[in-house]
Amino acid sequence: MTRLLDTTGPISLSPVEDAMVLAGEPTAGSRALAAIAGAEVGVWEITPGTSSDVEVDEVFVVLSGAATVAFDDGTVLTLRPGSTVRLYAGDRTIWTVTETLRKVYLS
Repeated sequence: MTRLLDTTGPISLSPVEDAMVLAGEPTAGSRALAAIAGAEVGVWEITPGTSSDVEVDEVFVVLSGAATVAFDDGTVLTLRPGSTVRLYAGDRTIWTVTETLRKVYLS
């Protein structure tokens, strides 16, 4: 039984879909770590750039990097290591990543 989950290992990154890219050439990827009561726990990473997204229900904690995430309602969050965020399904967001961002998520 594995108890320690590796949040530092490599993640395969792919270009963010062109329709979502607003600036730069961000790449992103994720790796599932565990399933708990029907929810996925994983690690996700994105490189610098700006992109849009439509979110799923998720809670995440930033492990490394820096970014802002802007919501359609005008809320802008500054993300840095230790930031803990709750996203809701259907949230429309703009991610501006200034330093490769890695987060662990539950969705």
